[in-house]
Order: sequence, then structure tokens, then C-alpha cells
Amino acid sequence: MNVFRKQKTPLELRHELLQEEIKKTKLALDSAYSNFENVIDPDLIDCYIYEVNAFQRRYVFLLKQAEKLKAMMQG
Repeated sequence: MNVFRKQKTPLELRHELLQEEIKKTKLALDSAYSNFENVIDPDLIDCYIYEVNAFQRRYVFLLKQAEKLKAMMQG
């Protein structure tokens, strides 16, 4: 048991959660790209185009949030 373990600040906890979400979103984006490259059916092509676009936007959003949080932690 780590009784003397340093407590993380709310910003540090938020940073960890955000980094985890970025990793999950990157994996989902990679998967959507892979699926898009391997389908033939036009309906599935449309589906994966939609997924890729959605994950790209989420990824960019999360990266911007991480930049803001990093600035808050440093300043």
C-alpha cells in the first residue's frame, strides 16, 4: 500500500484521461481507415468515410484540448 503516494491534482487527472481518450480515438481512426481500405460495398464505403471523418474531427478536438490543458499546467 502506498500511503505516501503523491496525490494527483485535478489537472493531472484530467491530463491522464485526455491522453487515454486520444489513444482510443487514434486506434479507432486507424481501424476505420483499415476498414475503409478493405471494403467493396458502396454502402460500407460511405459508412467508413463517415467514421473516418468523425474520428478525425474528434482526434483534432482532443489534441486542441490537450494543448490548452498543457498550457494551463505550465502557466
